[in-house]
Amino acid sequence: MYLTRFPVNTARSEARRLLGSPHRMHGAVNMAFPRPPARDGENPRVLWRLDQAPGDRLDLLVSSPDRPDFAHLAEQAGWPSLGREGWTTFAYAEFLDALAEGDTWAFRLTANPVHHIRRAQDPVGAPTKRTAHLTVRHQIQWLLKQQERAGFTVLRRSDPPLAQMPSPVADAPPPEAAEEWGYQVTVHDRAPVQFGRPTRDSSRPAAAPGADVRFARATFDGRLRITGMAAFRRALTHGLGKSKAYGCGLMTLAPVR
Repeated sequence: MYLTRFPVNTARSEARRLLGSPHRMHGAVNMAFPRPPARDGENPRVLWRLDQAPGDRLDLLVSSPDRPDFAHLAEQAGWPSLGREGWTTFAYAEFLDALAEGDTWAFRLTANPVHHIRRAQDPVGAPTKRTAHLTVRHQIQWLLKQQERAGFTVLRRSDPPLAQMPSPVADAPPPEAAEEWGYQVTVHDRAPVQFGRPTRDSSRPAAAPGADVRFARATFDGRLRITGMAAFRRALTHGLGKSKAYGCGLMTLAPVR
């Protein structure tokens, strides 16, 4: 496993084009690997996320089972003259192997919190419809429902205060605090996402012409305690929630000082 940080050069027009379409960014990330990334549900998958960084910069974070080569992305959206120094890849497997049940970490997760509903006007037995959670309360409730099967628990207010927790990313935008919900977690960058989908994708049936992809994205910062190593490792390497191909599902950790 590897974790890569790629600074995005937003002055480049191609970078802005990629940032405007999670589908194009998904394709650019996948092109960093000579073999198509596994999507069988059994092996770790490629996950990615865009993070605000100091100096009004954007970082692309990528978790992957194989070491990526982002030379093509440096030409499009980075600093080509830096060569391989234009991005940093860490040996993520060593970090994962050092984790232990009971450890406490600061975390960041960008996710697509959803639930399934059946409308009052729908006939009996009609399939439920996937719907986005839009409020902070419901988004946090979604996160708390992920805990048990993902091998972690979000710390409560009775644990050391949130103010003592360093943000995983410096200069993050002011978050919406969840202290009133009793947990050490904040939610920010809550935004709807909409982008055009191509009419043909080799991995899917033909899409309806002009169809758009729409979902709601939210970023969670907080503190957690590991409760089950196998489940937690799977959450870190397989992702949490829906829309993983489009920049959701990647959880990263930072030390709690």
